[in-house]
Formats: sequence, C-alpha cells, structure tokens
Amino acid sequence: MHRVYISIGSNIEPARHVRLAVTALHEYYGELIISSVYESAAVGFDGDNFYNLVVGFDTTQSVEEVNRTLHEIEDRYGRQRSGPRFSARTIDLDLLLYDDLQLQQGKLTLPREEILQNAFVLWPLAEIAPDLIHPDTRTSMAQLWHDFDKSKQQLTPIEFAWT
Repeated sequence: MHRVYISIGSNIEPARHVRLAVTALHEYYGELIISSVYESAAVGFDGDNFYNLVVGFDTTQSVEEVNRTLHEIEDRYGRQRSGPRFSARTIDLDLLLYDDLQLQQGKLTLPREEILQNAFVLWPLAEIAPDLIHPDTRTSMAQLWHDFDKSKQQLTPIEFAWT
C-alpha cells in the first residue's frame, strides 16, 4: 500500500465540484482523510476565489496510475487543458506526495513544488498530516506551515456543507 496526498481546487461552481471530486475519489480509493475546505484568491490570474483542500488515501496503484486516475476525474467534470496554465477551473486535482517518492517524470514532479509555495496546499496538508516529513526538506508539514510566510497569501477556512 502507498500513502498518497492530493490537492483539490475549484473556482467554477466550487462547492459542487469539490463535492463531485471527493465523491469520485472515494469511489476509486475508499476511505479518505479530508482536510477542512479553505477559500483563497486566484493565484497567477484575476478570477473568482478558489475552494481548496487536501485529501489523503492509501492505494495499490502505481504513481502513474494514480496520476492517470486524477486526470480522468478532472476530465469527467469538465477540466479544460487548452487554456493558460493559470486560469479558472471546474476541478484541479494535483498529486502532491506518493509515499516519500522523489520523481521528475515529464510534467510530474514529486513532491509537488506547490507544497512549499502555496498556503492553500501547505495548510490543509499540515492539518491532516502534521508529522509527515517532506521528502526534500526533511521537515515536518507542521514545521513547514509554522515557518511559512503567511502574509503573502490570504487563506480562510470555511464552513462547508458536504450534502
């Protein structure tokens, strides 16, 4: 079994798409560890605010199979890949960590760089896996979040209705 963490983000009908993504992930992977849902401003473009969270799960799938499954779920819910990298999204599922694997394979980099760059990834990850050690920095997620410059990015936990 492999422990996997992924980030989920949406700024197009975000509540609906977050629910759909979590439901789909549950169908594929069973029990999920789910962070709180956070709201943040769009990063890299002017757009509606995003809902963001991180989920963890165990799987026997290879890293390539997990990545392919995430793309299939994104496609199912209308993810457009033809536009600019930073743009509005129905759903964005990013593989953050796969065990402690360090990998550079095409567009897939593990651990994902956004863990260290974006509050909307690091805070929910630190919430559900505070003692997890980052494979590159050898620092816990809790310590990384503690040391993160929180003045750069506005991030707010929100009450989220799952039904």
